[in-house]
Amino acid sequence: MQAEIIGAVLDSQHVLALLPTGGGKSLCFQVPALCFKGVCVVVSPLIALMKDQVEQLKKRGIKAAAIYSGMSLKEIDIVLDNCIYGAIKFIYVSPERIKTDLFLARAAQMNISLLAIDEAHCISQWGYDFRPSYLEIADFIETLKITRIIALTASATAQVRVDILEKLGMNEPRVFQKSFARSNLSYSVFELENKEQKMLEILRNVPGSSVVYVRSRKQTRELAEFLRNSGVSADYYHAGIPGHVRARRQDQWISGQTRVIVATNAFGMGIDKPDVRTVIHYDLPDSLEAYYQEAGRAGRDERKAYAIQLYAKNDVINLRRRAEQAAVSVDFMRKVYQALANHFKLAVGSSAFTSFEFDYEGFIRTFDLPMVETYHALNKLADEGLIELNESFKESSKMIFLLEQSEVYKYQVANRTMDPVIKTLMRLYGGEMFSDFVTIKEEDLAKLLKEPVDLVRNQLQYLHQAEVLIYQQASDKPRINFLIPRVEANNLPIDQKQMAWRKEVTLTKAKKVEEYVTSEHKCRSRMLQSYFDELTYQDCGACDICIHRHKKIQSMPLDEIEAFIRENPKKESELIQQFSRLALDDLVASLRVLMDQKRIGLTKEELFEVKIA
Repeated sequence: MQAEIIGAVLDSQHVLALLPTGGGKSLCFQVPALCFKGVCVVVSPLIALMKDQVEQLKKRGIKAAAIYSGMSLKEIDIVLDNCIYGAIKFIYVSPERIKTDLFLARAAQMNISLLAIDEAHCISQWGYDFRPSYLEIADFIETLKITRIIALTASATAQVRVDILEKLGMNEPRVFQKSFARSNLSYSVFELENKEQKMLEILRNVPGSSVVYVRSRKQTRELAEFLRNSGVSADYYHAGIPGHVRARRQDQWISGQTRVIVATNAFGMGIDKPDVRTVIHYDLPDSLEAYYQEAGRAGRDERKAYAIQLYAKNDVINLRRRAEQAAVSVDFMRKVYQALANHFKLAVGSSAFTSFEFDYEGFIRTFDLPMVETYHALNKLADEGLIELNESFKESSKMIFLLEQSEVYKYQVANRTMDPVIKTLMRLYGGEMFSDFVTIKEEDLAKLLKEPVDLVRNQLQYLHQAEVLIYQQASDKPRINFLIPRVEANNLPIDQKQMAWRKEVTLTKAKKVEEYVTSEHKCRSRMLQSYFDELTYQDCGACDICIHRHKKIQSMPLDEIEAFIRENPKKESELIQQFSRLALDDLVASLRVLMDQKRIGLTKEELFEVKIA
C-alpha cells in the first residue's frame, strides 16, 4: 500500500494511512518529502521515536533534526535556523512544541513542504493514548496555510478514524487502511498458573529471537535469570537501567548475541528487527491497541511468527484493579503537581519547556507519597498535557563551536594546552561543528589523545566555561518535562467531566482485553480485526482457537453423518437418535461444519439433505 499512499501525497491530497506495526509508515512521508523542495515537519509524541528516525535518516545521508524537551535554547535556535536557511529536510517536533510562539514564528519563515502527523490516534479522546496537545495541530495547519498533510497510525477504531479526519480538518481525504490481519502471525492465549514453565516450553519449541513483555521492573530481572538458569540466552530491559547498559543490551539482542529480551513496554518503540519469532505477553496489557502494537513486533520479515498471551485467573482481577487505580482524584493530582513544583523550586509562571532529571523513588520518599497512586497521578498530568515523563531518556554528548574557525585558531595559538583536544575534535568531526551540534564520544577522543576519558571531559568542560564551545555531557537518567508555565495547583486546567469519561474508556478497554483472553470460540485474529471495526468472516486458521477447532473437526464423523443423510433427508431427532454416542454439542458442531463446507443443507421442511455438487 506504500506506493499508493506516496502517490496520493505527491498529488497533494490529504491522506490518512493506517498500517499495522512494521507496515512501513515512515517511508510513506519520507519518500514524498524528499521529492518536494522545503522541509517536512513531523509531529511525533515520543522522544525515543524522534531520535531513532533522525538517526536512521542521518545514516542514509539525509539531513534531519528533532526538537524536544531538554535541549538548550541555543541548540533549538540553531536547529530552527538550519530549517530556514540550511538543507534540513525533516524536522521532528512534539505536538506541544508547535504551538509555542518561537516555533510558530520560525515555522512561518520555513518552506514547509509536508506536515506528517505520526501516532495520529493520539488526537482522539477515544484513542488509547490521547494527547490534548494534538488538538492544536489544526490551528497550526490553518495559521501556516499548510496544504500537504498526511496522518499515520498503526491502530485506530472507526471512532478514532472519524476523530482524526474531523480534528485535523482534512479536506476530501484519501483513507488507506491495510487489513489488521497478519497472515504470518499466529495468536494464542493460555490460561494457567505456572506461566514460567509455559514460557520456557514455548521458547524451547520455537527457535529464534523473542521478546517477553512484563509489567514490573522486578519481573524483568527475575524472569531473565530464570531463563538463563534454564539454559536460554536472555537479558532484561527497563527504563531504570543506565542508558549505556540499555543501549548495549538492545544492540546485543538486535544482533542475535542475546536470544530473549525480557522487558517492560519501554522496549520496542522504533526498533526495527524483522526476525522476531515470538512475542510473549507474561502479563495482561491495558488495551487491545497496546497488545496489537507490541505483538506486531513479531514476524516483520513475513515469516511464521507467534504472539502468545499467558494469564492466570488472578491476572484478570488485577487488570480490573489497575483500571480502577488509574482513576486518581483531581485533588491528589493537584497535590502531586504542587510537590513537583516544590521539588524543582518552580516559580508560578515560569519553566515552560524546562526539563529536569527525575528520581521517582527519591521524589515519593521526600514528599511521603504513595507509590502506585503517584505513578498514575503523574500519568494523568501527562495526559492533560501539563508534563511529559520520559523514563527511557538517553542523550549522547554533543557540542558546537561558538567561535568562528579563525577565532578558534587564535585561541589554539594562545592556549597550547587546549590545542591537542581542539585539533582532535576537528579531525574526528569536521567543519559541521561550526554550524550545528554534533554527537561526540569522549572515549574516541581519549583514545586518539592517549589520555584518560575523565581528563578529556574536564578539558571540554573548560572550553565550555571559556565560551569557546558548548559542551553538553551525555545523560541517561529519567527526565520530567514541564510543557506549560507553572500554575497554582488549585488552578490546574483539569476537566473533571473529561477525566470521568476517560475512566469509563479505560475500563471498557480493560473489559475488551478480558473478553479477548477468555474467549474460547472466536478466531483471535478476527477478534482483533473486529475490535478495529474491520468486518471479516474469514478465520485465520492459525490461532489457538482455529487450530483447536481444526483438530476437533478431524475427529468428527463427517463422512458417516453425510452418508446417513444421503439415503434420504433426515429430521433432527433422527440424527440425534442415530448418533447418540456423540454429545449434542458435538453433533451440532459437526452439522455446522458440513453446512459451512456446503456438503449438506436444510430443506423448506427443515430436513437435513445432502447437496448435489
